Amino acid sequence: MRIKEIVYGLLDEERGNQRGDNVVHYLISGLIILNVFALFLESYNELKASYGNIFKSIEIVSIIVFSIEYAARIWTADLAFKNKGAFKSRCSYMFSFMGLIDLLSILPFYLPFLFKIDLRVIRTLRLLRLLRILKLNRHSAALRLIATVFKKSKNDIVATIFIVSILLVIAATLMYDLENKAQPDAFKNIGEALWWSVATLTTVGYGDIYPITGLGKLLSGIIALLGIGIVALPTGIISSAYIEEVQNRNAMKCCPHCDKDL
Repeated sequence: MRIKEIVYGLLDEERGNQRGDNVVHYLISGLIILNVFALFLESYNELKASYGNIFKSIEIVSIIVFSIEYAARIWTADLAFKNKGAFKSRCSYMFSFMGLIDLLSILPFYLPFLFKIDLRVIRTLRLLRLLRILKLNRHSAALRLIATVFKKSKNDIVATIFIVSILLVIAATLMYDLENKAQPDAFKNIGEALWWSVATLTTVGYGDIYPITGLGKLLSGIIALLGIGIVALPTGIISSAYIEEVQNRNAMKCCPHCDKDL
């Protein structure tokens, strides 16, 4: 049991609670970042031809470390979920968001050994290596802060997305009715009009399709103006929640009587 507690302490998200845990966190974080860079550089054929063995070595070493980490987290899951039994605690980790990310980050390496897979599928599975960057969430206090902010403001964000979605559909439908006869090729269905409404509402304005009728131009101007305010709503919600969370964390670090750091 003592060994399990030591391993759990090394993997625990709270740094500084055990000697050496910072080394483990920095090692895994460094490997994740190195993998992302390797995947990026590997897309250049000339670099892959020259340094392919190095990229392969990075992948193998990373898989070994990430596999050991995944197995260790399963083994110590009963310490992370103390109110559950051994089996349930392991299932809780394995089916949690970070547990699935941990699995998907190593799965593409093992699948070709277990099943006969089309080479095109293997190339697609390699993109799952990018999911390793999400593993940084547990090793970075800043990323965990951002995750907490999103979690606390998720209801407001979902409500905003719902309103934006309704507006997009209404704008696309109206623009289809106004422009279809004038531009049957550009606005041949509501789906094409929906692409226009997304580009306009987000104020991106690619210019590949645009209205030419008077009413269409008027609607386009209204949607563009609404987009300036609506697109800024999630930014305001997240910024407000972020500031509030930072203030709460700073308040917890200070003594309520003398305002000195604890």
